[in-house]
Amino acid sequence: MVTSHRTQEEEIGLTPFSQQVIAIIQSIPRGKVMTYGQIAALAGQPRAARQVVRLLHSAARSHRLPWHRVVNARGEIAIPSEPERSMQASALIEEGVAVDGAGRIDLQRYRHMPPADAPDPTDRRP
Repeated sequence: MVTSHRTQEEEIGLTPFSQQVIAIIQSIPRGKVMTYGQIAALAGQPRAARQVVRLLHSAARSHRLPWHRVVNARGEIAIPSEPERSMQASALIEEGVAVDGAGRIDLQRYRHMPPADAPDPTDRRP
């Protein structure tokens, strides 16, 4: 009998890039934000911001991702639907992030910058 050592992500068909993106988003601390492009670059594909958007949209609930901590490159809430924009702004404000009336966040102040020597968040070795 052959035993499988595949992770849950591998079982449901997530690519290594998707696994990296999910791990990065999960690591964003309360009171901080990251941009779609920043996450894509950290996951090894700097031109894949739109893939991050799609993944966040499809996996936020199933992976319990702090989706509200991800904004566009200008520090803006990028959700076009007003109820969801308000929900994201409220969640950020609750965590201490200042959001102006146009849905903008000061990236100089609130951007999360993981240290360059941070461990790989997808490494599951003991």
